[in-house]
Amino acid sequence: MTRHDVVIVGGGIIGLTTAWNLTSTNPELSVTVLEKEERLAVHQTGHNSGVLHSGIYYRPGSNKATTCRAGRAAMIEFCRANDIDHDICGKVIVATGADQVVSLDALADRAEANGVKARRVSVAELRELEPEVAGIDALHVPDAGIVDFGAVCRTLAAKLVDAGTLIRTGAEVTSLSEGIRDVRVDLAGAEPLRADLVITCGGLHSDRLARHVQPELPERILPFRGEYFELKPERRQLVKNLIYPVPDPRFPFLGVHLTRTIDGSIHAGPNAVLALAREGYRWRDIDVRDLAEVFAFPGWWRLAASYWRTGVGEYYRSLSKRAFVAALQQLVPALSTDDLEASPAGVRAQAVSRQGELLDDFVWSETSRVVSVLNAPSPAATASLAIGQRIADRAVAHLT
Repeated sequence: MTRHDVVIVGGGIIGLTTAWNLTSTNPELSVTVLEKEERLAVHQTGHNSGVLHSGIYYRPGSNKATTCRAGRAAMIEFCRANDIDHDICGKVIVATGADQVVSLDALADRAEANGVKARRVSVAELRELEPEVAGIDALHVPDAGIVDFGAVCRTLAAKLVDAGTLIRTGAEVTSLSEGIRDVRVDLAGAEPLRADLVITCGGLHSDRLARHVQPELPERILPFRGEYFELKPERRQLVKNLIYPVPDPRFPFLGVHLTRTIDGSIHAGPNAVLALAREGYRWRDIDVRDLAEVFAFPGWWRLAASYWRTGVGEYYRSLSKRAFVAALQQLVPALSTDDLEASPAGVRAQAVSRQGELLDDFVWSETSRVVSVLNAPSPAATASLAIGQRIADRAVAHLT
């Protein structure tokens, strides 16, 4: 049975940045990355909108706030050093009604507390930044940008392999057994491994991996599908960069928005509906085990009872393109249903407590020999190098 110093489960951007930080400062360690798919970064990273977040939204002092700012700076430096396409193009956060101005005030205060550049702009200035936008007030956030996170992952993987890290795709972990001296890692159709330390970065399956060694873990991952459209090429001029609404402070989702991507396309979305499978990118993707686990979880029913009206609206926009476009028209009135075509959806791994609370921060837990990343929603890709550094630091503490 092959033995390793560290096994990292999950080949998305968090797993890869953790491996990169760990091996960069500890080259003597034998590190293996296991990814169940045949390619790296297939799920959340591979369906990412490519936005490089500024850190304006997050509670001051939270893991999101601190790692987003540090991770953004590190990501820009990494992209510059490795010739990865990125553009610090800025964004506008737009209030379309008087009831949103107070929330915009709160965002301006958070920007200051988090050290994020943001300035209030007049309607005239807003129209200079985004000529087609309708709004009564807005914040301009120049630090926001766009990047090709897929290219970041490919570059990280190449560097890791060159440095001697083993990356195994098609390697699905079926169980983890923690002992006094090491952890046994069982794989589907392959010989088990042993490791001094295991780090799980399993995204949509993060709670299941953690429960192998923490069976009483109270949180569960609920998969929320985010559906997108994109503007037809001849209508891309309606959006110059990034246009966001004022978010609902009750939810960790940012609302339907318009974003330019690094290839020049304009994505519109997402909504947020419960997926019928953890990897349920389409309505017809149904997994009975996944659904049974959701419906057996008290947190789901408490969440649904609290926010069912909001949920109905999200499902309506999912089933009606006209309703989806109506939400976008609050930001850009010139848009019509004919301007948009369907784009691939993503699925967000959202941790929820038994009380029905949406966990709104990065969360990881630890046993003696397993570090588990439990919740890494947006802006995890932006913050990934900083998150990876924190996890790597915890790993070293366990190994010494």
